[in-house]
Amino acid sequence: MTNKPTLLVLAAGIGSRYGGNKQIDGFGPSGETILEYSIFDAIRYGFGKVVFIVRQEILEVAKEKFMPKLEGKIKVDWVIQTLDSFVPAELKQAERVKPFGTAHAVLCAKGAIKEPFAVINADDFYGKEAFEVLGKFLSTDVKPDLHAMVGYAIQNVLSENGTVSRGVCETNEKGQLVGMVERTSIAREGEKIMSRGEGEVLEIAENTPVSMNFWGFHPDVFADIEQMWSEFLPANLDNLKSEFYIPTVANNLIKADKAAFEILAGGKTWFGVTYTEDKPVVIDALQKLHDTGEYPADLWK
Repeated sequence: MTNKPTLLVLAAGIGSRYGGNKQIDGFGPSGETILEYSIFDAIRYGFGKVVFIVRQEILEVAKEKFMPKLEGKIKVDWVIQTLDSFVPAELKQAERVKPFGTAHAVLCAKGAIKEPFAVINADDFYGKEAFEVLGKFLSTDVKPDLHAMVGYAIQNVLSENGTVSRGVCETNEKGQLVGMVERTSIAREGEKIMSRGEGEVLEIAENTPVSMNFWGFHPDVFADIEQMWSEFLPANLDNLKSEFYIPTVANNLIKADKAAFEILAGGKTWFGVTYTEDKPVVIDALQKLHDTGEYPADLWK
């Protein structure tokens, strides 16, 4: 196994609420995509390869967007996620339109990754500190039974434009993940952070770690994911909207006592694009990071 970890980018989502392909939309001062900042940070903290998971219909556009900038800077691989990937003929859902979710996307990269790897969303900005701590973990501490997740304090990942859903983490005395619950309708109400989803009213402490889908895995996890996938498919044959998520994989591994997950305290800055209205906010935030010298004027020059 090489000492240099790989960055696996989930870029096959549909982005229906945004109204366009936000994975390749420009937000930086020189038209940089959000993803380019993640790749820039990954390179500076020792990652040796980036693997893109995309849909067939955006493959050529994505290659045109990213390859001229990344050529010679980091190894690049491309993997297609389809509704047929890792699906036996007898379990195919002919009417299905929706992708199978994040854990299925990771499974699609099984043939492209042999080393420890990080998983990120293409359209989230995670901040350089997150890449620093996860790059170090993947180069030194990861084991077949020890993975990681970068934790973000919930107070730093709320929206001013409405409620959000977040994977709220429960931890043990070692600071490891015990389980994760998807909480919805979360917003700040005065001095408190409240979740009002599923008919339940719950106050969440400001520093509670949540998942923003930034994970670190030992490559042995592919065998575990494939096993869970083989159980998920027949169990959800009649549900055309069912999705197979990374938190489900993490929860299952923890419950079965097969693996532990360190929660790394590197989540300092996060922002993402869900709605078209989010775009000016992200453009402004990135400009400030350039102005303070966090990133060079043009990322790739």
